Amino acid sequence: MHVLITGGAGFIGSHLVDHHLARGDRVHVVDNLSTGSRDNLAQHLDSAEFRFTHADIVTWSELPEAVGWADRIYHMAAVVGVFRVLEQPIGVMATNIAGCERLLRAVDHCGWKPQVLVASSSEVYGPRLDARLAEDMDLIIQPEAPPRWNYAISKLADEAFALSYARVKGIPVTVVRLFNTVGPRQTGRYGMVVPRFVGQAVAGQPLTVFGDGEQSRAFTDVRDTVVMLDELAAKANTEGLIVNVGGDHELSINALASRVIERAGSSSTIERLPYEQAYGQEYVDIPHRCPDLTRLHGLIDYRPKWTLDATLDDLIDRVRQANGS
Repeated sequence: MHVLITGGAGFIGSHLVDHHLARGDRVHVVDNLSTGSRDNLAQHLDSAEFRFTHADIVTWSELPEAVGWADRIYHMAAVVGVFRVLEQPIGVMATNIAGCERLLRAVDHCGWKPQVLVASSSEVYGPRLDARLAEDMDLIIQPEAPPRWNYAISKLADEAFALSYARVKGIPVTVVRLFNTVGPRQTGRYGMVVPRFVGQAVAGQPLTVFGDGEQSRAFTDVRDTVVMLDELAAKANTEGLIVNVGGDHELSINALASRVIERAGSSSTIERLPYEQAYGQEYVDIPHRCPDLTRLHGLIDYRPKWTLDATLDDLIDRVRQANGS
């Protein structure tokens, strides 16, 4: 199978590369390296089954040819991370929306219809207080939409484009709303909590918790996530659907910080910082974010293999090895 992955040098995208090459597929990655890294692909750069193109899909002239080559396309390219969204609200909207629409237009014009999986985000649910977030719920965006919501709005636009191309043009496209995914190659540089906590714990520094720490999330290891994405993309009955992808074991950020300290055997303490000190005055966090996985479990049989403790242990070991400790 020929697999095209936009944003394939990023965190989740690079694990999709690992997964498909291990299965014997041929993989082409296009990435502008704005947040991804060539290092994430280093082990594959000399493979005859792998090709990397450093380009932005918004302007890349060879996109039609790449789409025509592919049997399956994962659209993972996007500007991500809380800090990036707050710093570049206009760029987030322009890049995320234009890239997705241009890709779908290229698929429509390519003469045949590769399977397309478009990555969306749990951010689209907005500040809902529900214990479980389901795909058929109404979505909430705050009035006058402060920049914190630009990422969610851009992903909603991507979803609308994807579903419209599915209904009007017959493109076999599936939208996945990704919840908190963690694992190797994720960076804390743009606000991701787990790599930041792990780095702080290994260094013996205070773990910085924003707000009161009672906000809760459900985490999934990226090595489980990519298997679920593969299985969803392979299912014919997922076309034109939105599907939550993630785990449903929720814990607070305070509990996560304590768990990281325990697994690392660290002497670190927990330090709480006001949101406005971390993100600015307009930032509003979401108190709970945990998916309803009924639709996912009705479509695929796969269940995550990685526990949170196993993921944390792996990440802690990797940081220590990288530090030579």
